[in-house]
Amino acid sequence: MYGQAGPDFYDNEAVFPTYMSHRQRADTPNDTLEKPVIMDLIGCITGKRILDLGCGDAAIGRELLDHGAASYTGIEGSHRMAAVATNKLADTTGQIIEQRIENWTYPHAAFDLVIARLSLHYVADLAAIYTQIFNALTAVGLFVFSVEHPVITSCNRGWTSGTLRQDWVVDDYFTTGLRVTHWLGGTVQKYHRTVEDYFHLLKEAGFIIEDLREARPQREHFQNVQTYERRKRIPLFLILAARKPA
Repeated sequence: MYGQAGPDFYDNEAVFPTYMSHRQRADTPNDTLEKPVIMDLIGCITGKRILDLGCGDAAIGRELLDHGAASYTGIEGSHRMAAVATNKLADTTGQIIEQRIENWTYPHAAFDLVIARLSLHYVADLAAIYTQIFNALTAVGLFVFSVEHPVITSCNRGWTSGTLRQDWVVDDYFTTGLRVTHWLGGTVQKYHRTVEDYFHLLKEAGFIIEDLREARPQREHFQNVQTYERRKRIPLFLILAARKPA
């Protein structure tokens, strides 16, 4: 099996409920590692117009609106996930657009902040998306995104739900491009890039890189000390913040 593109993978009737159940667990990597860094990097969002690429269930959209964001637009390519996101924001001013990141028409200078949480490693032509994001931002607008760490995307061994992974074999690190991974009972297409690739593609698009993080575990974010100790073994996420010049 060649693997499904990101949105199709999450629409897989076997994968979707497994993923949603997985996200409800205590001490998930998203909640304990990735989200705290994202929130730290985006800073004050009062009055900001926010675009979220690959918004998933849009839970963060509701949170951002509750904390003073002027507007929130979530782009989501998965039909099942877009339905969950729409329901999540039903009593807010937030907007969900069911469209793939690569196919959406990005408005010019319409957003103060663009976020993309764990969605860009599903995109084949990242340079083109960076350019679209740059054009969609206002002057001094901020772009903050997370991806699976290149150590993870260069590891071809899949993960079995319900088990604790004991090792990660990094291989063909500098051979970038499509990787097919077995995950959550399905097979998904991801695109492996090096840390250097993410950094230099941002510069080539015109961004000024402000920060780079690897989501080092912080004890206060974990309920379980064993999970905290385990998360110190390997980086799971790469997170960058970049700004459009004035």
